[in-house]
Amino acid sequence: MGVQENGDGVGDKNKYRRMDSDAADDGILLSSNAQCHEAVFKRKNNVQKFVFACAVFASLNSVLMGYDVGVMSGAILFIQQDLKISEVQQEVLVGILSIISLFGSLAGGKTSDAIGRKWTIALAAIVFQTGAAIMTLAPSFAILMTGRLLAGIGIGFGVMIAPVYIAEISPTVARGFLTSFPEIFINLGILLGYVSNYAFSGLPVHINWRVMLGVGILPSVFMGFALFVIPESPRWLVMQNKVEEARLVLSKTNENESEVAERLKEIQMAAGLANAEKYEAKAVWHEILYPSPAVRRMLITGCGIQFFQQVTGIDATVYYSPTVFKDAGIKGNTQLLAATVAVGLTKTLFVLVAIFLIDRVGRRPLLFVSTIGMTISLFVLSLSLFFFGDGKLGIGLAILSVCGNVAFFSIGLGPVCWVVSSEIFPLRLRGQASALGAVGSRVSSGVVTMSFLSVSRAITVGGTFFVFSVISALAVLFVHLCIPETKGKSLEQIEMMFQNEGERQGGEVELGDVERLVRRQ
Repeated sequence: MGVQENGDGVGDKNKYRRMDSDAADDGILLSSNAQCHEAVFKRKNNVQKFVFACAVFASLNSVLMGYDVGVMSGAILFIQQDLKISEVQQEVLVGILSIISLFGSLAGGKTSDAIGRKWTIALAAIVFQTGAAIMTLAPSFAILMTGRLLAGIGIGFGVMIAPVYIAEISPTVARGFLTSFPEIFINLGILLGYVSNYAFSGLPVHINWRVMLGVGILPSVFMGFALFVIPESPRWLVMQNKVEEARLVLSKTNENESEVAERLKEIQMAAGLANAEKYEAKAVWHEILYPSPAVRRMLITGCGIQFFQQVTGIDATVYYSPTVFKDAGIKGNTQLLAATVAVGLTKTLFVLVAIFLIDRVGRRPLLFVSTIGMTISLFVLSLSLFFFGDGKLGIGLAILSVCGNVAFFSIGLGPVCWVVSSEIFPLRLRGQASALGAVGSRVSSGVVTMSFLSVSRAITVGGTFFVFSVISALAVLFVHLCIPETKGKSLEQIEMMFQNEGERQGGEVELGDVERLVRRQ
């Protein structure tokens, strides 16, 4: 009995030792899994922070553009008093920025392909800041126009390159969110411009508008820091056969190595490295000017949405909002500028709403809501100016309609335009085709802003906004017929979607399809 009990005791001890050993192994395994999950989470967090920082810094040029648009709406009131310029000169001063920026946009495509996306962003900032400094110190209308021309070229570079850079560096799941950053920063700049107008309007007339324009130089300090943070676009690096540098950038902007390898393979195939094919500038423009059916669809989509973004009158609303409110019955420069601050605040708040929806609900739904809402707002604005002018009801309806118009614009047509136009073109054409779209946008904006006062005198301000409401209704039809849904697809998959018309209704595109596309090319 004693021996048996002793044996049972030894067996029990061995059993407990095995249980303790198993428990220890389980503990080690759990600890290892926890460490693995922690490492994955840490990398994901670092990637998100890095890509976010790159998108923010790349969008700083957009603050400059937005600030110039916003500040000029108020500064022009005091420039007219100080330099004694005519109404036509006012129109030219305001509108020439958009017209001249087309040269920057045209040069931006080729420049970004030659020196890279990153350094084109830097060049845009330098040119714009030079123009802003000249405008601040201008003693005459001629010198003021010289600075305005330089600022326009800088804006042309910036408008074209920022969405392209962000689209090329962003992971697929966040591309819409991040590519809308330039529009957010444009709106932030507009708001800051309106606030600057209101804040400095009390200074003497020969000083206040110079201070308003001079404050716009400050963001150049942050652009200097940005150049030390943002990397070059991995897609541009692949085009230069710098594959390892591209891999390094992709490892910083994607959450796992398998995704890095997949993205790099897609980019290499799209760039033509698989068959050592290179596209010269002449070949690129030849393909744009004599497009295949797929490229023609891309151009109609990209250039068309840029066109409708401007001809619906958003720049006229922003630049000439004091004129609109004066026509509605608001008296005094301070009250007019205070009303424009409400417009800028509305525009900025609603573009923030858009960036959280664009990768969730998609591009097309936001565009439909935006264009339909703009059509209604512009129509109500025209009615308020026709029938309710100079009364409290007319003033209230005008402010509400203008705020509604910029709100609907900012939730769809504003940010989504840049997202779609930066992601639909194939890599070999992206720089030049995006530049062409930006040119269309700037020309449309220039025509609208340089003719707004003259057209308003001919058919009244209310009549002008009725025309804008009709054009906005046409934009609804354009979205229905020509804009595909690109949510959740890589840039290379979007290219394949345009190659196959049937895929535009939302079918999935696999990597094998991209390979077949490259072989056909």
